[in-house]
Amino acid sequence: MSNLSERYIGFPIFTVIAFVIGVLLSGCAQTPIIGAHLDRATLVDGIYEGSYKAWPNRALVKVEIKDNTIVGIEIVEHWAWKGKKSESLISERIIQNQSTNVDAVSGATNSSRVIMNAVQKAIEKAYQRRLSQ
Repeated sequence: MSNLSERYIGFPIFTVIAFVIGVLLSGCAQTPIIGAHLDRATLVDGIYEGSYKAWPNRALVKVEIKDNTIVGIEIVEHWAWKGKKSESLISERIIQNQSTNVDAVSGATNSSRVIMNAVQKAIEKAYQRRLSQ
């Protein structure tokens, strides 16, 4: 009898653990991309900070704009489980394409999108500065 009860005691615990893991994983929905190709004519030169977070990732970036072009992206902070490899590749793609909507790094999609969106937030400040002048 004790052998039978030991066998079924583990079942509810396994079910609860599986349920919790399922809920956590379903909460990791893909981050939407908020950026697009830049309207370079309206950018104001300067260095702008932008941040974005979408659980479990967060990014803080500084974007340098010179002659209406993104010339540099510094990733100040990037919290990621496994998406660190996206940092330099996404920055290079954004600068090369002058767009914050570029191909994500395989295996680091959420981190890629969080970085793209943080850069977009920084660029929006450059647009706002132009509007307020």
